[in-house]
Amino acid sequence: MNISSEWKKKGFVDETVPGDVDLIEAINELKKEKNALLMAHYYQENEIQDIADFVGDSLALAWEASKTDADIILLAGVLFMGETAKILSPEKKVLVPDFNAGCSLADSCPAEDFEAFIRQHPDHIVVTYVNTTADVKALSDIVVTSTNAVKIINSIPKDQKIIFGPDRNLGNYLQSISGRDMVIWDGACHVHEKFSVEKIIDLKKDYPDAEIIAHPECKKPVLTIADFIGSTASLLKHTQTADANQFIVATESGVIHQMKKASPDKAFIPAPPSDSTCGCNDCEFMRLNTLRKIYLTLKYEYPEVEVAEGIRKKAIKPIERMFELSEGLLKK
Repeated sequence: MNISSEWKKKGFVDETVPGDVDLIEAINELKKEKNALLMAHYYQENEIQDIADFVGDSLALAWEASKTDADIILLAGVLFMGETAKILSPEKKVLVPDFNAGCSLADSCPAEDFEAFIRQHPDHIVVTYVNTTADVKALSDIVVTSTNAVKIINSIPKDQKIIFGPDRNLGNYLQSISGRDMVIWDGACHVHEKFSVEKIIDLKKDYPDAEIIAHPECKKPVLTIADFIGSTASLLKHTQTADANQFIVATESGVIHQMKKASPDKAFIPAPPSDSTCGCNDCEFMRLNTLRKIYLTLKYEYPEVEVAEGIRKKAIKPIERMFELSEGLLKK
């Protein structure tokens, strides 16, 4: 299929969709026709989560990508997730709805700079968060997600020096609960950085019985006042099992859709960012994906994610190591 130069310039397929096309019906037909699996992160728009074949956090998406028998994986999330799927399933066609759906955290850690950082700290094992490019994963010894990071850090011998990147907030959190002395890269997620501890405290006055739950990518002051800290999947599970009926949620607001579906009788209040005018508790990159783009991506099979084979062979090793060390956290 010829790829339009305009598509390449824009980073997504921009073609007219007739007004009489039912996007959900058309997407479902294309999935069947092409044996395609639509995977969506919890931070996607509600309508995308509802049409996806699989919805999960970064660990679950990576695991599902490693074992699917689909011919095409369409990953509605951000670009590094598509790269991870391609690393794990090189024989499959991996598509994303929009190449512009990047990640501020991954962008904060350029591979060339991170490689120089590694050289400055010899004899350190390199542990990187999954929110990184394929090139950075290729420089790593172990990849972690927020779901398995504690387990993996604790599995490393006590006398082994550790480099952790790129999220400084997650790194500081891991350091505080593990007691490990880690050299931490100075990166952050633009969504989790912007939650306001002062505004959360004010909100708590309006909802005195609400639990404050937070993702470990949040700044330390937010984590300090949180009643529960966990990965996206852990936060979702906690809201199902906790006795509380109200939750102030300090992570990307997309996961609240799944929380409401799982616990319709409970209330979920998005934690406020510092700037109340910006909608900063939504990831601008995640929200670039739309049903229209998903339909056009499946129809034209573009944008397609490619990872150079030399990088892929290096990057898959720390991901496979993550799976080995995540026993008990994955559905097998």
